[in-house]
Amino acid sequence: MNLFLSHDEEQKLLKLARDTIVLWVKNGTQQEVPKESGLLIESLGVFVTLHKNGQLRGCIGCMVGRGPLIETIRDMSIAACSEDSRFDPVKESELALIDIEISVLSPLQTIDDINKIEVGKHGILMRCGFNQGVLLPHVATEYGWDRETFLEHTCEKAGLPHDAWKDKETKIEIFSAQIFGEKK
Repeated sequence: MNLFLSHDEEQKLLKLARDTIVLWVKNGTQQEVPKESGLLIESLGVFVTLHKNGQLRGCIGCMVGRGPLIETIRDMSIAACSEDSRFDPVKESELALIDIEISVLSPLQTIDDINKIEVGKHGILMRCGFNQGVLLPHVATEYGWDRETFLEHTCEKAGLPHDAWKDKETKIEIFSAQIFGEKK
């Protein structure tokens, strides 16, 4: 599935994420979502990533939809600013320093041939037993990784040996993402 949110839809989702985070941090209350149509009501996976001064400040997402996209954006925005266990919750004094990036995901596609992975286009979800890890499509290009290095890092993120992707018990799923963020 190709995702083609319009620029206006992207801006609407970024404004919703910003308003949600501000309301949650200041008041602990949840943003109401407007009634929408089209892709904004499709059930799609999404990640909301927060940066502060160019550094990761929070990132939470879900690989598959949990209801309308617009509601999932709201819910993941709250989670990114308050539930990422790597960080303390965002404080009101930080709000002006936070940049928001949203990744809307295509449905997952299970593969049995790693040559189907296009670095820069696909993200990877790796599962084996109770372990799983995910890396978004742009991670590989940001670090200059080739396909095998991308697979190895996804294994490591899942808490698996770096070559677990070769194991027949390991399930590899790919997805694409439409990624957009605030311009500051």
